[in-house]
Amino acid sequence: MFETHLDATYAWLGLAVVSVAAVGVAASFPASPPPDADGVARTVDSVADGEYPATAEHGIAAERLRLSEGSVSLGDDRVTARATLDAPRITPVIRPSAGASPEATTDARLRRVLAGAPPGAAFDDPAAFAAAAERARAADATWTPAPERITVRRVHYGDVHVTLVG
Repeated sequence: MFETHLDATYAWLGLAVVSVAAVGVAASFPASPPPDADGVARTVDSVADGEYPATAEHGIAAERLRLSEGSVSLGDDRVTARATLDAPRITPVIRPSAGASPEATTDARLRRVLAGAPPGAAFDDPAAFAAAAERARAADATWTPAPERITVRRVHYGDVHVTLVG
């Protein structure tokens, strides 16, 4: 009644090996999904392609962000995701961060407009607004710490139409 069957021993050993292998496979899966650069690009495109002023936000689960004229890149310690923008020119609005060069930081007036201020309250005239946006687009795209949310705002000031992203 209490004797050990040889088949049962092999079955238990096989089950133990399969269990260890299953735990190993489960442990190799990433703890979080990769950054969603495509979702950010769709949000930017949906606002930038419109005729009218608009604002949208998109949550970001990444450690770093790089905005360039034709693409958005998100990265973390595991992977970097990049998506191409279909939208016409965007204006990256980079917030100052520790270690960032002054050239990589966007004009504070553009940051105010991105935050919701009317362009007329931040700039003297549409030409000054257009010049600040052009300087921001001309800056080299650099990696910056990613915020929790990205804001996209399409603004009209006179004949100047700008899509701010930051």
